[in-house]
Amino acid sequence: MKLLIDECVDERIRLLFPDHDCQTVRFANLAGLKNGHLLEAADTAGSDVLITVDQNIPDQQNLGNRKIAIVILCGPTNRLRDLVLLVPAAISAIASIRPGDVARIR
Repeated sequence: MKLLIDECVDERIRLLFPDHDCQTVRFANLAGLKNGHLLEAADTAGSDVLITVDQNIPDQQNLGNRKIAIVILCGPTNRLRDLVLLVPAAISAIASIRPGDVARIR
């Protein structure tokens, strides 16, 4: 599975998904793109899942026609120490997620 880590997520989290092709928005040269343009570029680049902490994306974007799915990490803060606790549940969600789906991990 090809994962894309949003720029609002600590880049070090990519190391916690060792069984996946995981890259950051910055490394993929997509930094600075806003949600709609980022999702379009990620679709074009062949990313399967966007990992983000932006809980508003599903309300702002029509995901029904997207090839990419979204995993939203809903921790108490956006700090790596809080997000690390959500990774096992995120990995489980990724195993069954489908294009256009949104999984909120709490």
